[in-house]
Amino acid sequence: MRIIDLRGRTLTRAELLAVVPRAAEALQNAATVATEIVADVRARGEEALREQADRFDRVSGHAVRVPAAHIAEAVGGLDPEVRAALEKAIVRVREASAAQVPEARTTRIGDGARIVQRWQPVARAGVYIPGGKAVYPSSVVMNVVPAQVAGVTSIALASPPQSDQGGRVHPTILGVAGLLGIDEVYAMGGAGAIGALALGVPSLGLDPVDVVSGPGNNFVAAAKRVVAGFVGTDAEAGATEILIVADGSADARLVAYDLVSQAEHDEQASAVLVTASQTLAAAVAAELERIVPATRHAERVTTALAGEQSAVVLVDDEAAAEAFSNAYAPEHLELHIVDAVEAAERYTSAGAIFIGGFAPVSLGDYLAGSNHVLPTGGQARYAAGLGSHTFLRPQQLVEYDRDGLAEVADAIVALAEAEALPAHGEAVTARFAGSAE
Repeated sequence: MRIIDLRGRTLTRAELLAVVPRAAEALQNAATVATEIVADVRARGEEALREQADRFDRVSGHAVRVPAAHIAEAVGGLDPEVRAALEKAIVRVREASAAQVPEARTTRIGDGARIVQRWQPVARAGVYIPGGKAVYPSSVVMNVVPAQVAGVTSIALASPPQSDQGGRVHPTILGVAGLLGIDEVYAMGGAGAIGALALGVPSLGLDPVDVVSGPGNNFVAAAKRVVAGFVGTDAEAGATEILIVADGSADARLVAYDLVSQAEHDEQASAVLVTASQTLAAAVAAELERIVPATRHAERVTTALAGEQSAVVLVDDEAAAEAFSNAYAPEHLELHIVDAVEAAERYTSAGAIFIGGFAPVSLGDYLAGSNHVLPTGGQARYAAGLGSHTFLRPQQLVEYDRDGLAEVADAIVALAEAEALPAHGEAVTARFAGSAE
């Protein structure tokens, strides 16, 4: 991992953002390709999706809309231990997601005047589950459960066709979809799948959705930006990121394992260590030399750790570490520092924060109860991770009676005249003219 030495430097927020290690070129290339792919799906629908499956997934002639029998077969074929783990995850995510659904509230402005704030679920959601370098049944749980808790009644799921499964969606993905009652599943992947969910594909019986959610690589993240004008999206959860802030009290071995755990996702994964302890940095480097060659995906991990998006950042003190982390705004932030619970209050920009030595990102990926679909690429400075709120829209119901309107009628007319919109005022005064009640 490369070294970024910020010691002895006082950087502005803009300067911190400039030194943040991210693979900007890869993101730009993905944006160009994703735009072309989505446009092709818009123009040619199923034909484009089949050509993309042949090109990217080495699959042809497959059933793009998954037959119900395949889903039932997959549910029956789930490994009992995996099924038990998934069922436990479903319970935990359902409980945590329920806390994200606000109750309707009524505000009484005055006599005969009230505003009702309510949260309405979208009618239809599309969830995307990656299926390239790994299998993500946990992502089915993380996407579908919050939508169901929000009250979404129509959910379509897309995941890439697998060449080693005869063009079917991976059976574990299908199995957990079946456990959750999802019967509308499509074997399509990448940016094309995002475009198909957003735009619809009539020949497949795929109606457009209102919100698209789900993790994926940079191409999936870029495709969400392309379709954002047509549908709602969650944050662009692209290639995964982990930033670990650690001090001299941290266990270098655990820090190294946690960096590797995220680097194994993808060659574009970001793994960043921020510390004021050069001794710890050296110890982590030594642990990585031991751990990386022994891990199953050593080549992938090595590429990710050596990329421009990964680094060891040396800072002067904890305040500098906080400033860097808040500028970087990581998808996953781990705090391996003294008084981590108290310090977490000062770390304001992260998709999710994992506090202390017994809260690795792996916990959040599967069974913490929190959601693992989180904003990447610095979006955590302004965007939230996936939750039931992703599928909800706040609405205001305005309820005024005659007396309530009468109390503000003159003020409405005055403002309407000030804005040269007299008909606005007349729409109010008309209600009190003659015999109008």
